[in-house]
Amino acid sequence: MIPVPGDGRPPQGLWSRLWEALRPLDPYRSVKAALGALVIGSVVITTFLVFVAIHSATELRVITVFSIIASLLITQFVAHGLTAPLDEMTAVTRSMARGDYTRRVRAGRRDEFGDLAEAFNRMAADLEAVDTHRKELVANVSHELRTPIAGLRAVLENVVDGVSAPDPETMRTALRQTERLGRLVEQLLDLSRLDNGVVPLHARRFEVWPYLAGVLKEASMACGSGSSPRARKDVHLHLDVSPPELTAHADAERLHQVVANLVDNAVKHSPPHGRVTVRARRGEGAQSLALEVVDEGPGIPEAERHRVFERFNRGSGASQGPGADGGTGLGLAIARWAVDLHGGSIGVAESPRGCRIKVTLPGGPREPS
Repeated sequence: MIPVPGDGRPPQGLWSRLWEALRPLDPYRSVKAALGALVIGSVVITTFLVFVAIHSATELRVITVFSIIASLLITQFVAHGLTAPLDEMTAVTRSMARGDYTRRVRAGRRDEFGDLAEAFNRMAADLEAVDTHRKELVANVSHELRTPIAGLRAVLENVVDGVSAPDPETMRTALRQTERLGRLVEQLLDLSRLDNGVVPLHARRFEVWPYLAGVLKEASMACGSGSSPRARKDVHLHLDVSPPELTAHADAERLHQVVANLVDNAVKHSPPHGRVTVRARRGEGAQSLALEVVDEGPGIPEAERHRVFERFNRGSGASQGPGADGGTGLGLAIARWAVDLHGGSIGVAESPRGCRIKVTLPGGPREPS
């Protein structure tokens, strides 16, 4: 007997377990049960017609014909219900082969075909996302490559035609376009390696203060060199590490990419004579690290925070600082992938002023995935 509580109703959990146990017998939730019901229905109808023939004057051959017709009709009805999802999936698959990834199959069934339809729709959505990303990638890369190439071509044509003299200023303009082109190609190669999983981690233990001081020194030299179109001599870089003897365990080269890209982004969006702070603290685990890069710029609107680490996302015009030139929109994407390689997390944190991006690295030896 089924145990019941004080109100006389079986426990809800017991009903759920009983319902799941009876699923193989439910023709609406199991293809095997539907086929079994088809066989049983055909046998019952045939038996009934034979019984009628025995107790009446109807000839047996007439009963046999009616029995065959009834069985065929039932079989056709059940077979249509079972094969209709497969026919629909075949039509959608042919559309996908022609490049149309927007079509989906109906997923209202409760049997195995319903599960297959849901999985099929998820696959179609993933393929649609990949195809959309591929088209956007080609379009954005083409646009990004066209800009510096067109600028470099214009400078060289002016020099060749005698419109501009090959003086240092003209050559610096050409150099800036070449450097921008080189940065784009390098970032695309980095993302290609990360996507293909060919970038191994060479994690080691290191002292955080001297390491970050070196990264900021390189960033400061780049800002003050004047060779970059985003040179910002007026932005002050500040390092805050506590405790001073803090150590971490990570891939120094990949972490350099993270910090350099975050600092570059912060400098680009800083106001005149602004301040960029790189803050390092001990994380929750052994040799783990919590990094923050804070600027005093306009910040990132909350509606855009989930998109700032997407490729080629360059933010809205409201969030562009005086040093912004549009950029390639790849720096933060590379930072996110490098953090993901470590098994860490990166995101935009709440800040009363400007933008604060927080990075957490788990620390400890970690095998590359």
